[in-house]
Amino acid sequence: MEENRPIKIKVDDLVLIFGKNKENALKMLKEGATKKEILSKAQCTVGVNRANFEIYEGEFFVIMGLSGSGKSTLLRCLNRLIEPTAGDVYVNGENITRKNHKELLDVRRTEMSMVFQKFGLLPHRTIVENVAFGLELRGEDKQSREKKALEAIETVGLQGFERQNPAQLSGGMQQRVGLARALTNDPEVLLMDEAFSALDPLIKTEMQDELLGLQSKLRKTVVFVTHDLDEAIKLGDRIVIMKDGIIEQIGTAEEILTNPATPYIEAFVKKVDRKTIITAGSLMHEKPTVVRFGKDGPEGTLRKMRATGLDVLPVVDDQQGFLGFVWVNDALQCAKAEEKNVQRIILTEVPAVTTEVTVEEMLPLISATRSPIAVIDKESRKLLGIVSQNAVVIEATRFNEQDITKLKENANNS
Repeated sequence: MEENRPIKIKVDDLVLIFGKNKENALKMLKEGATKKEILSKAQCTVGVNRANFEIYEGEFFVIMGLSGSGKSTLLRCLNRLIEPTAGDVYVNGENITRKNHKELLDVRRTEMSMVFQKFGLLPHRTIVENVAFGLELRGEDKQSREKKALEAIETVGLQGFERQNPAQLSGGMQQRVGLARALTNDPEVLLMDEAFSALDPLIKTEMQDELLGLQSKLRKTVVFVTHDLDEAIKLGDRIVIMKDGIIEQIGTAEEILTNPATPYIEAFVKKVDRKTIITAGSLMHEKPTVVRFGKDGPEGTLRKMRATGLDVLPVVDDQQGFLGFVWVNDALQCAKAEEKNVQRIILTEVPAVTTEVTVEEMLPLISATRSPIAVIDKESRKLLGIVSQNAVVIEATRFNEQDITKLKENANNS
């Protein structure tokens, strides 16, 4: 994540303990006692154990873990629906754990909105009345709040259903109402607690896509809780994985998959389909040996191949722009003919991708050629690195057998 992006939320040594003997439990926690020991000796449960992280403005931040990991508890500490036992939460640089009740209500009504798993709709109010409910509590006049509610309803694609009641809508549509209600206040931060987990798989996928589409337009700061790793990977810019109230790892999906911080994380992500996550940027060999067009002739090219032990090299122009590949047999023939440059033997019809392209997207390219894949800058076409076929075979451990066979055959032939 870019360091110069504004920090929207900062969590500093946040602790949440359930039970009557919190002070003693907190002391035990600071002395290094485990969750199990605290439960046994103090009859208290540690919900969140010294959480520390920052969320950037406009980031889609996912908190995930299994049941009992503390993910929903942590989310509810961010707007103090649950009061933290210790630690601080900063929103826009202001410590909301130090705000009084009135100040906290202002934060909830103007800066943060929440979407719940169970929708939380009022059954005897129409859709537009449900969406406008937060504005009603805020004291806005009827005309103003209905106008804003109708705009939010249109944003989530529910125009035409404004005057119906929640019972007349499907589960997915009801969740859209909940999302519209949260958006009506125009919050800076959107908190979503397992918002899609009660939906059928097909509707869940549609809502994920809908949310990503909205996020691309609205650029809210979203904190999203889920127990579904695939959902976390699909939605999150960064992901927090929790266990027993402790944050085990924070990172992008690719960082977590390629460099799990603990054995628990390694086991947790073991069944993820890596080829949909791992990208050319993480697989590429940076600063490869190159043939410089106009400077390196056939003999110079062969010398570089002998020095590196490679039988194929990328060709770049004087601006490092990628031109294609040269193979050793072609370079030998060119040298034998005493040609002075490699222009004739540059293979230009070769695969080239940008850093964010996944292994799944590279698979057809690799299966159809014996060449490596060039990784280039989208705008300048400068060569950034090279992805070998062997690297794809090694990293993409969860391909099906047919894919693996194709890749190995091409790698052996190159």
